Amino acid sequence: MTVSLETKRLHLRPFAPQHAGDVAAMNADVRVMEYFPATLSRQESDDFLQRLINHQTTHGFAPFALHMKGDDSFVGFTGLMCATFEASFTPAVEIGWRFAHAAWGQGLGSEAAEACLAYGFEVLQVDEIVSFTAEANWRSERVMQKIGMRRDPSEDFEHPNLPQGHALRRHVLYRLRREQWTLSK
Repeated sequence: MTVSLETKRLHLRPFAPQHAGDVAAMNADVRVMEYFPATLSRQESDDFLQRLINHQTTHGFAPFALHMKGDDSFVGFTGLMCATFEASFTPAVEIGWRFAHAAWGQGLGSEAAEACLAYGFEVLQVDEIVSFTAEANWRSERVMQKIGMRRDPSEDFEHPNLPQGHALRRHVLYRLRREQWTLSK
């Protein structure tokens, strides 16, 4: 089943191969990828996009491509993924986002994330959604706070996919349970 969502300013659509150019441009921007190990080459970005498409096929959900309602321009992605790397909280359903630099500072992250949380809790009936980012990524952490996620610093972790000593290895973890989200609505 292919699902699309809508917010006040955004269309949230399933990713498709035609998003490759927009995704590659975003993934090649050093500002966008500041809290990732590196920017992505075109091939790495195409592989990343294919993983998102495959996740949708396998699990029935994945991050959505975000398009502005006014001009249909691509501005990034937001949505749910399965976090399966080895950590105390995995396996888990994660909410994540990435935005083209031109879309920063407009509140689009929390707007899209709210729609994805509603989809996850109301439609998919997920019990808990987590989010995590490098400890230094205050912008992403601020979105987590705005959408009602909660952090227990004792659950922060070393990301196992990054080598020991890597500057981005330390991550903060936020959680939101369905009943907490329901009470806040």
